Amino acid sequence: MTYIPTTLIERTFREKIVLVGVQFPGVSGEDLEHQLDELALLVDTAGADVVARVVQRRDAPDPATFLGSGKVDELREICLAVDSDTVVFEHNLSPAQQRNLEKILGRTAIDRTAVILDIFAQNARTPEGKAQVELALLQYRLPRLRRASGSLSQQAGGIGTRGPGETQLEVDRRRLVHRMHHIRNELKDIDRTRGVQRQGRDRGRHREVTLVGYTNAGKSSMLNALTDADVLAENRLFVTLDPRTRQRQLPGGETVLFTDTVGFISNLPHELVEAFMSTLKSVQLADLLVHVVDGASDDAELQISAVRDVLREIGADQVPELLVFNKADVTDSRARDLAALHEGSVWVSALTGENLDEVIATIGERLRTHDRVVTLNLPLDRGDLIAAAHREGEVIDTSITDEGVVVHVVLDPVGVARFEQWRVPA
Repeated sequence: MTYIPTTLIERTFREKIVLVGVQFPGVSGEDLEHQLDELALLVDTAGADVVARVVQRRDAPDPATFLGSGKVDELREICLAVDSDTVVFEHNLSPAQQRNLEKILGRTAIDRTAVILDIFAQNARTPEGKAQVELALLQYRLPRLRRASGSLSQQAGGIGTRGPGETQLEVDRRRLVHRMHHIRNELKDIDRTRGVQRQGRDRGRHREVTLVGYTNAGKSSMLNALTDADVLAENRLFVTLDPRTRQRQLPGGETVLFTDTVGFISNLPHELVEAFMSTLKSVQLADLLVHVVDGASDDAELQISAVRDVLREIGADQVPELLVFNKADVTDSRARDLAALHEGSVWVSALTGENLDEVIATIGERLRTHDRVVTLNLPLDRGDLIAAAHREGEVIDTSITDEGVVVHVVLDPVGVARFEQWRVPA
């Protein structure tokens, strides 16, 4: 049975959605159901209700309508029966497939990418976030641009200009391209400003830890727990679009900057990855990635894989990673078991703070992994250098000799280079 009605409370102000999934070779029915469950959650987040699901097995998508012609007819009958407003496909539709489906079905046909873009558009708050989302939307809509009317031409007169002029469709496309160019320039200016801010941070020698993870894994809750940030944390997808940075001191005394980022999801639209690249630089340049995982999810392993796929796509897969399995307080949570299966990982409840001290201690240990203990021989009259050694790293001990002050200190490579003049060879 391919028609699965879904019983939900009727809400006149919410769209009625029919979900469509295709099971291709190599994809199990269970995997497809998980994908459709996630799509249903996305649809709900976007503000609509799922009223039916349609599933078909195929070896390959139909070039014209993605589904076979018989299944499209069946889909049309189901849409009429449930009075749906929109059909949402789990897989990406080409512009031609989308047009053909809308003609046959008599209603809007979109794909998973369009739903995610809609959610991002609803949650964008800052000027940068709005610009990034608009750029992604324009990139998605440009190849799908079309006109409903038949009056598409400007008539031109005069020598050398006779005949049909520029079509309205071409004018619209040119305007979209111009707008995209303008937004990219705006984002470049923001990126330059961020670069200046980052230079200031580098001079301050603060280590940077970036929180990454699947959407709704609890990254914002983790930022609140780590830094008392009091940022918005809701049980919804993609609440956080703009990076938020807060600082705290670790038990060793070093000041660390923690940055929360946009959540990832499987098959994250390429348009979003490209548009949010300036924001995602905080991931690429981090000293450590704290990969927050929803320990209460049945799909935790798949979500870990999806996040790592995105990290690989943005060139951040070489940054050191610490897996933190969150939501240990949830009934039937597997956070502790998953942490035991993944060597070097830790579990936590960001909501209650349980095992948070272990997370903080592990973060400090991971950050010091790339540091090294060096011996400095500083002049007795250079108190500024002794103070700088305390600022730059973790001083293990000091002793006074006839030649000066001997300091054993843990320094990162930059700190080692700064004190090279006073360093005692090993």
